[in-house]
Amino acid sequence: MTLVVQKFGGTSVGDSDRIRTVADHVARTVRRGDSVVVVVSAMGKATDDLIRLAHEVSAVQPPRELDMLLTAGERISMSLLCMALAELGVEAESFTGSQAGIVTDAEHTRAKILEIKPHRLLECLSRGAVPVVAGFQGVSTDSNVTTLGRGGSDTTAVALAAALGAAACEIYTDVSGVFTADPRVVATAHKIPSISFEEMLELSASGGRVLALRSVEFARNYGVPLHVRSSFTWEPGTWVVEEDPEMEQAVVSAISHDASEVKLTLTRVPDHPGVAARIFRAVADRGVNVDMIVQNTSLDGFTDISFTAPKVDLPLAREVTEAVAREVGAGTVSVDTEIGRVSLVGAGMKTHPGVTATMFETLAKLDVNIEMISTSAIRISCVIRADQLEAAVQALHEAFGL
Repeated sequence: MTLVVQKFGGTSVGDSDRIRTVADHVARTVRRGDSVVVVVSAMGKATDDLIRLAHEVSAVQPPRELDMLLTAGERISMSLLCMALAELGVEAESFTGSQAGIVTDAEHTRAKILEIKPHRLLECLSRGAVPVVAGFQGVSTDSNVTTLGRGGSDTTAVALAAALGAAACEIYTDVSGVFTADPRVVATAHKIPSISFEEMLELSASGGRVLALRSVEFARNYGVPLHVRSSFTWEPGTWVVEEDPEMEQAVVSAISHDASEVKLTLTRVPDHPGVAARIFRAVADRGVNVDMIVQNTSLDGFTDISFTAPKVDLPLAREVTEAVAREVGAGTVSVDTEIGRVSLVGAGMKTHPGVTATMFETLAKLDVNIEMISTSAIRISCVIRADQLEAAVQALHEAFGL
């Protein structure tokens, strides 16, 4: 008997018909002899609706109370799915994050999993029943309800798969797998049958929205194979697995793009040791995730520093950056919200020269100016104008024969 974890996103359980369809799929999996643990997200836009309601009630949302509110969405999904399974003759039992033994730190709205105590889930499985777990949530070390932040249900599913020793974690969503580019932007984009953990990490970090970054990190660290599939077609999707050293890797596996970041620039920053550390320590201490950084050449003892951060963090990022700029004696802080990032990802880059040159030549033919550049062993990212992003993705997809 094989144990699998199946995670269903918000669109997969978006209404009563979809919930019954998911229940039928889970029942089929059980009847073929597998043990199943199910993780569900909130129905459709339920989480967005709860956030909107919170804003309508009050301009102040204490993080503890916001977490308590937002976890209600997943609890509705898990209960309804258990009812749908009961109608099909499949015994199922719902569990909140805390009941499932998911222990987190005390950072509300963006908690991290510290450990999982799955004894209640194991007892449920031993009776032949299906545990249905609310994703996106846990209980902190000080016994408060917490949420795991963006993509938290993916993280819940992979963490449970690791803790339970599951053979695989199946992520069901509204797309049929990982594609060579966003098919809404590139009509010729095609599904990738298999991709390595490292490549998927780079895609998730550079704008790929199929899997949350933290879930891929969990999967890589604990060796949990991921299968990204569509809950609308049920066709085989994309496997995310360890890289096979015997296989020849594609030079470029996929192209991602992201328009969800802003660029902040500090002018006339005193160019001496420790200043950059003070700036980015202040930003980090306020929980702002910095992505790309560029520092200009020093002129007359001063330099300019630019960095990108998520748009959702802009008010906080601007506040803390302006405060630290005053402290270190820097000049002004400017914000550019009209940027986008395009990235090439491929394990074969490690052994194939010329990828960077081809990328830059392709962008130059489109008269696209590159404002920032960031690289890793298997990724090249460029910040460009947001309104040129889709054209750049299309041209690069063609240039690399994807």
